[in-house]
This record gives sequence, structure tokens and C-alpha cells, in this order.
Amino acid sequence: MSGDPVGDLEALALLHDPVRRSLYDVVASRGGDVGRGEAADAAGVSRTLAGHHLDRLVEAGLLESGFRAPERKGPGSGRPAKVYRRAGGERSVSLPPRDYVTLASVLAAVVDELGAEEAAERAARAEGARIGGRHRGEPVERVLAGRGYEPFAEGGRVRLRNCPFHVAAEERPLLVCSMNLALCQGLLEGLGEEPGRARLDPRPGECCVVVEGAPVSKTNED
Repeated sequence: MSGDPVGDLEALALLHDPVRRSLYDVVASRGGDVGRGEAADAAGVSRTLAGHHLDRLVEAGLLESGFRAPERKGPGSGRPAKVYRRAGGERSVSLPPRDYVTLASVLAAVVDELGAEEAAERAARAEGARIGGRHRGEPVERVLAGRGYEPFAEGGRVRLRNCPFHVAAEERPLLVCSMNLALCQGLLEGLGEEPGRARLDPRPGECCVVVEGAPVSKTNED
């Protein structure tokens, strides 16, 4: 989180432009480095226009850029290609400003001090079940997407590209990850699915929870 509400507002305002928003979504959804040409093709714009908007998003701190070495080595291999990835920081806007992160940090400290981890997990699971109950019958990946987890299919399971509790998890990973797991298990329970499908499988740059079983296809939904 940047801590600069004005800067956050200006940065997020850039996404109002449909081309920039499309390019940002392309880069964010890939979960890694995306070349200028790849982003341009996915967004349906020219490479030159894509480069202009991608660099604007880098200047605003919404994306990061780097260079990918050419596959061929030696003379004639060409220059390194510029690539883009989603920036690691967070952007949020609240008018008037709110500071829920500090409150979450204080509450997590209280849980630690009281040794109330099990009670916190029970509360998280109950909240997950309440949320899932409102969406009973919907595919779990759709509900997770609506909660900001950014699910994607990989190897017969649903992985989560984004952790909605990233800041708190950096401060107290064991507590927050266990509560996140309980929340996801409760969510599955509320949806009418097997809670045990959710388990911990942390991987750098992603949420610590995975959901076993491939996403529901459109055919299955129907």
C-alpha cells in the first residue's frame, strides 16, 4: 500500500481509459513477465500504442518493467525485449481515508497475545460459510474471483494469484494463512462442496491456499 491517497487516486484514474485497463488486465492475469507484443495482441491494439500505455502504467506504479534476454546468444541475437509485470504494492482509495489495515494488525496482535488462534480460525470458517451460503450452487472459482483471489486453473487444481490479506500476511504469516485457509474451507462448505478441497500450498507471489479439483466448465455449469 502506497500510503498516498492522492497518488493512489491518480494512479487508479489511469485505468479509466479502456485501452490501459485492458493492457493492465492482460499483464495482471498472466502472473509473470509479459512482452509488449504479447500484451498488444491480447488487447487488440498496435505494439506502439501498447508500449505507450504500458510505460504510463509503469510510471504510475501499477506495473513494473524489466528486460528479457533474447533466446539466441551472440551476434545477431537482437536486443533484450522489454517486459512488464504487475507491481507488488497495493493501491486503494477511500474518501474520506480509512485505515482498516492498522486495525487488522492490532486485532491480529491481540489474537497472538491471547493465544486465540483456534478461536480465530473458527470465526474465519464461520464467516466463509456465511459468504458461501449467499452464493450456494455457484462455481467456487467465480466466488473466489469476486473476493479478489484471482483464481486460475493449473494441474487439476485452482490456484489463487492474489492474496486479499497480503499486508497482514506479511506481518503474521502463520496466523493469517491459517485463518485464510479456514475462510476458504468455510466458503466451500457454504457452497455445498467438500471443505477439504482447500489446503495450504504456499508459492512465492501467490495466495497460500489452493483448491483441489479443476474449475467447473461452462458445460458443467449448465
